[in-house]
Amino acid sequence: MAEITRRNLMAGAGGLSIVPRRVLGGAGYVPPSDKITISFIGVGSQGLRVMLDFLEQPDVQGVAVCDVNRRSNDYPQWGKHEFRDRVRKLLGGSAPAWVDWLSTNRPIRLTPISTMQGGVAGWEPCQQIVNAYYGRGAGSGNWNGCNAYTDFRELLEKQDCDAVVVCTPDHWHAHVSIAAMRKGKHVFCQKPMTHSVAEARKMAEVARQTGVVTQVAVGNQATEDSRLVREWIGAGVIGKVRKVVNWSTRPVWPQALVRPAEKPPVPEGLDWNLWVGPSPERPYHPIYLPFVWRGWYDFGTGAIGDMGCYSFDTIFRALKLDAPESVEASSTYLYEETYPAAGVIHFRFPARGPLPPVLLSWYDGRLKPPRPAQMEPNRKLASEGLMFLGDEGTLLCAFNGLKPRLVPEKRMKRFSPPPKTLPRSPGNEREWLDAIRDRSKPTGANFEFEAKVTETILLGNVAHRAGGMIRWDSAGMKATNVDAASLIQPPYRRGWQL
Repeated sequence: MAEITRRNLMAGAGGLSIVPRRVLGGAGYVPPSDKITISFIGVGSQGLRVMLDFLEQPDVQGVAVCDVNRRSNDYPQWGKHEFRDRVRKLLGGSAPAWVDWLSTNRPIRLTPISTMQGGVAGWEPCQQIVNAYYGRGAGSGNWNGCNAYTDFRELLEKQDCDAVVVCTPDHWHAHVSIAAMRKGKHVFCQKPMTHSVAEARKMAEVARQTGVVTQVAVGNQATEDSRLVREWIGAGVIGKVRKVVNWSTRPVWPQALVRPAEKPPVPEGLDWNLWVGPSPERPYHPIYLPFVWRGWYDFGTGAIGDMGCYSFDTIFRALKLDAPESVEASSTYLYEETYPAAGVIHFRFPARGPLPPVLLSWYDGRLKPPRPAQMEPNRKLASEGLMFLGDEGTLLCAFNGLKPRLVPEKRMKRFSPPPKTLPRSPGNEREWLDAIRDRSKPTGANFEFEAKVTETILLGNVAHRAGGMIRWDSAGMKATNVDAASLIQPPYRRGWQL
């Protein structure tokens, strides 16, 4: 040991050999100077989940959180103790006692058939989580490096960071993302990408202009199964596809509602005026938030906006779709301010070179399409699903394109898949982080690609509200048979124009 020490001390002109911290840190250690600094804007229930996903990445440093709500215990969890268990896992054996309070498990009745367990979220608990996570490596066990903001504009002015993760309600996605891109921040945005058709065009335009790295939270686009679907269809396994059917159990939140007359006080710690933001002003009521804003025209995008972004992404890639030429919708009773309880939307796409025209039909509210003729008599359609119907067969998948199977099952058992021809992905979040480090690497769910998917999805809602059917001029971004301008670009509240 004396000889080794002597050699180290004598090495080099200065007589000292300094071992880099990244070596001492062990395998997987990323020095602070090499980390991607991220601010999390919108840290309700979904924002908390996404924040935890990114904190687990070794080359990420969370530096700030932002939300219009300080904290409350009425955020739905996907399962009992979800928030508590996720944070415990992140913090390991050093989880403090307050983590237990993140899951109140108070039942939250959303609809007559939908109940969820309550949890705690907001900027204050999320700031605590970030500080506790990085505090594990501090000698004192304390770390106070995560800043907190109520207004995203203040964050973008004051906070030094490389990127932002946007997990606000739908009506805020475009405003926050565009402001961040114009500040040179890379953006990861929750789905759906935007609240309106015009916003999707604008976000794609700003992404092109600024050159920042963008990604939408459409995780299935990065999966192995999504590539299998594309490879099988591309290889002609089911022949030319002329029809696609997609069905969902959504909404699991209330729709088909009228505005309440009551005007309860705004809860302490909530900036209601900022929450409403660019949408028309209205009095506070818990019928709008959290989570349940999805069913209101001014804030959410309904069942197809919330879930269609997953399945349509797979469909667009597999069939090389662009803009539809017409969209036709029918539904249960239409309400003035909220999406219907259930509906059906038919999208017609023109031929693309040698590929034939396609009819894509969407069902929601627990409605289902007819069973395919090839399906076994004793086999039932799942509650949600995606089906490609080709000239030479049917491909049945889970809702978002996962678990692809040929129909009938006996054909699947003797099926020999074609060669794998598409590049594989390290994961949706990882694609974004890798592309920030190396601009030559692609992001599959970038704003320019997802803009055309988002636009098509939201045209379904425009058709519902415009009277049932629209003919679409994509180049002019307008319906040619009805006046739907205010639905394609809803007016913003004064002071919130993009």
